[in-house]
Amino acid sequence: MEIEKQTYNQLIKEIGSLLQQGRQQAVQSVNSILVQTYWHIGKHIVEFEQKGNERAEYGSQLFERLSKDLTQAYVKGFGRSNLLYMRKLYLSFPISGPLSHLLTWSHYYESKPSRFSKILKVYWNS
Repeated sequence: MEIEKQTYNQLIKEIGSLLQQGRQQAVQSVNSILVQTYWHIGKHIVEFEQKGNERAEYGSQLFERLSKDLTQAYVKGFGRSNLLYMRKLYLSFPISGPLSHLLTWSHYYESKPSRFSKILKVYWNS
């Protein structure tokens, strides 16, 4: 039995389309989980930093130490600037729900600090 070329090509195309959709959904799920995780990390940092007070102490070496210890334990992704972005994510949006599915961590991390808040507010209010 010979395979009809046109039907076979359609099969390949449909399988390829399913693979692309599945991969895109996987990426979106991972990004959503990462943003939620980083938001919670930011929350823990803020709560630790403030020790129950309304404001944190100025000049603490928390971020340098956290960066060193987390990088040693978990390898990468915990540079000082990344930890500061996680903290800022939590401080900018104390409710995490709507954020995680709208933007990827790259949107938060790669944005300049001034653009960071503007981008989040646009998506937060939409």
